[in-house]
Amino acid sequence: MKTYLILLWGIDMHIGHCGYSFHTDGYEETRKNGYDTFLIRLQTDGYAEATITNKRYLLEKGDIILIPAKHYYHLQIKQGISSGDFHLFGEDEWLVQWWHNLGQPFHVKISDIEQITTLWNFLSTETRRPATEQNQELMEYFFKSICLLIQQETIARSAQSRPFVITEMMRFIEEHALDAFMIESVADSVNLSVSRAVHLFKEHTGKTMIEYAQNIRLSAALNQMKYTNMTLDHIAENCGFGNYPYFHRVFKKAYDQPPGKFRRTL
Repeated sequence: MKTYLILLWGIDMHIGHCGYSFHTDGYEETRKNGYDTFLIRLQTDGYAEATITNKRYLLEKGDIILIPAKHYYHLQIKQGISSGDFHLFGEDEWLVQWWHNLGQPFHVKISDIEQITTLWNFLSTETRRPATEQNQELMEYFFKSICLLIQQETIARSAQSRPFVITEMMRFIEEHALDAFMIESVADSVNLSVSRAVHLFKEHTGKTMIEYAQNIRLSAALNQMKYTNMTLDHIAENCGFGNYPYFHRVFKKAYDQPPGKFRRTL
């Protein structure tokens, strides 16, 4: 990981075109000799088909394709199929080296598309400004943050053998753990029945969804106990436990002492 971080943040880079496209009447593009720069494309809506060198990919929401310069590229969106995408071009050697360090993937699946599309939208907006008004440092930050998210997803997938749907459920729980979410909402987010989602999650993580959420809530509560003056009642509500008695019971089971006593040792 340290190598990647130095690579991303220790070298200047240049951002080419960055934008968003939405197609409803079909679209096709062929680059037999590839682009002159590195292309990163995120499918945000609908479907598309891409061929890179000699491999074909069916793209849906959350799919990213990484296309180095001079690589054959064909994109097709069929008539009557809606398709939306963010795309950007990088023109520096560090991006190629970053891709090599990731194992030269042409395709990466993103589990938290909202986070990366927010960054992409910020970058796209910034690049549309007149050159004299652009903040190059901010643009570089957005671009490299996008790369870091892709990198994080790639490393997590290579380190774990769990199915992608499990990662999607984990990300959903992480995002909503401090709220009063329902198990049904987790299952709906990945289009599974509740029983199937519960079974798969337990099988591949060793925890129930509630246990996974409670770990996140306890971590948030510990930070608030340490770094704020909020009352324990407020922390219990703020971290998704709903009320103090329930927070007290969960906390004591996890740490063998009540939260009030534990807080005095921090």
